[in-house]
Amino acid sequence: MSELSPELMAEMQRLTIYVMLTILGVWIWFAYSVRQTLLTIKSENRSMLPNQAWFLAVPLFNIFWNFEVAKRLSYSFNNEFFDRKVAVEEMPSLNVGNRYAWSFLIYNIPFFPDFIRLLAFILCLTYFISYWYKISQFKNLILDHETWKMDKLNKKTDDN
Repeated sequence: MSELSPELMAEMQRLTIYVMLTILGVWIWFAYSVRQTLLTIKSENRSMLPNQAWFLAVPLFNIFWNFEVAKRLSYSFNNEFFDRKVAVEEMPSLNVGNRYAWSFLIYNIPFFPDFIRLLAFILCLTYFISYWYKISQFKNLILDHETWKMDKLNKKTDDN
């Protein structure tokens, strides 16, 4: 078996560092998005503190924390929409959040065969995008409801 040249090894190391930093950047962006979503939810309806979302960017710990965020964010959405009397699905975002968390867990188990890990990676990526999109939809629903409520209040005061 031939050994790799030092130039190729250095290039592979740079590429690995670049990929790891990119993944970390996406996790930070996702954590920021979850934090901003939690800030749109009234504090009495939150099941987790907004700053706890940053744990999503901590490698290895985020394997566990994805399950917690899926559960707690869903509870927070459920409480907020119940409080606002907005009809949405029961336990919003919980199903897709759990699917993402499980696929992420399976992908990170090192002794699984490569084929299963590849399938888990594809599912993980798909569910991650779906979950992020679902969170964004519910955040926008809260913001739209707040805008509607303020418009209704302004119209009521203009009529008087």
